[in-house]
Amino acid sequence: MDSQEGLAFINKLLANDKQVLNDLEQKLFLGMWEGKEYTEIVNDGSYSAEHVRDVGAKLCKKITQLLEIQVKKRTFKNSIIVRYQKYSEQASFSQEPIVEPNNPPLRNESQLVNLLQQNHNPFIPQHGRIEDPQQFFGREREISRVFEVLNSNSSVALIGEEGIGKSSLLWVICQQAENYLQFPRDPVFLDLNNGVYDENEFYIALCDRIGIPKSKGYSLTRNLQKKKVLLAIDNLGKLIENGFTRQVRDQLRGLAEGRDASLRLILAASEPLDKLFNDSQNNGKTSPLAGICQEEHIHPWDEATMRAFITNRLANTSVSFIEDKIIQLIQESGGHPRTLMQLCYRSYSRYVESVR
Repeated sequence: MDSQEGLAFINKLLANDKQVLNDLEQKLFLGMWEGKEYTEIVNDGSYSAEHVRDVGAKLCKKITQLLEIQVKKRTFKNSIIVRYQKYSEQASFSQEPIVEPNNPPLRNESQLVNLLQQNHNPFIPQHGRIEDPQQFFGREREISRVFEVLNSNSSVALIGEEGIGKSSLLWVICQQAENYLQFPRDPVFLDLNNGVYDENEFYIALCDRIGIPKSKGYSLTRNLQKKKVLLAIDNLGKLIENGFTRQVRDQLRGLAEGRDASLRLILAASEPLDKLFNDSQNNGKTSPLAGICQEEHIHPWDEATMRAFITNRLANTSVSFIEDKIIQLIQESGGHPRTLMQLCYRSYSRYVESVR
C-alpha cells in the first residue's frame, strides 16, 4: 500500500460524510506518510509554520475518529495500514466510469431519444483555448491579481505547465479588460502558434492585430505613439526558436516601459522568463521581459474547485457522478483542468453509450 492508495482509502471513508480532505490536508497526509517533517512538506511560504502544525494535528485527530484507532504523526502510516486491512474487502476502487441518472430508468425509444438530446456532453472543449465566457470556469483569484498588477502600470507573465489553462485565462483577461482596467487599453491577442514562424512574421502579425502599417524598430515605435494597447502573447516560448533574436524582446520591453507606455504586456509561458530565454544570461545581460513582467504562477485546481467544476457542468443535465467516481476523477486529473475535462468527457460519454 503506497501513500496515494492510503489517501484514496481515507478520502473514500470520509466521502460518506462529505468531508473529503482539502488541498493542504492531502499534502500533509502524503508528507506524513513518508515520515517528513512539517517544514519539509510545506516550505513554499504559503502557510505559517504554526498553521501547518495545527492542521497536521487536527488531521491526525480526524483520522483517529474515523478509524477508531490512535493515529499520531510518528505512527501515521502504520496505523492507517492496520485499519486498511480490516476494510480491504469494502474498499475496492472501481476503474469503470460510474455515473447515475437523476431521472427514472428508460422505458422506450422515445425516452432514449429525449435523454440523448437533453444530455449533450457538457465537458467541452477537451482541447485548446476556451473562448466562450460561459464555458470558462474559476481562476477568479488569478484574474483579480493580474488586473491589480496591470493597474499598477506593470506587465504580467502567466507561468504554468502545459494544459494548466494559461491560454484560456489569457483570453478571458482580454475580454474583461474593458471592465477592469483603470486606464483603458485596446486588448490585442496574439498566439505565436498561429502561423508566426520567424521574426518578420511576428512583426507582420503584431502590426496587423493592432491595426498599424507593418513596421519594426523606430518605425514601430512611431506608429504606436498614439496607441494604448494591452498586448496578450500566447505561447511565448516560440520566441526562442530559430528565426527569432533577442531584438524582439528588447523592443517589446522598450514599448512597454513607463507609465504611459504604448504597450502593456500580459504573456503566457511554460517556465519563468529568465529560464525560458537563457541567452539573456550571455555577457552579464538580464532577460528583457523578465525585468518588466511580474510573474503569476498558475497552479493546478484544488479539490474544492474540481468538485465545483463538475457540479457546474452537470447542472443542466439529468446525470450526476456518484461520489466514488468524483474521487477517482480528482485523483487521476491531479488538478489539471484539461485532464479533468477529458476524463469527465469520457465518463459522461460512456454512460450515454450504455443507455443507447
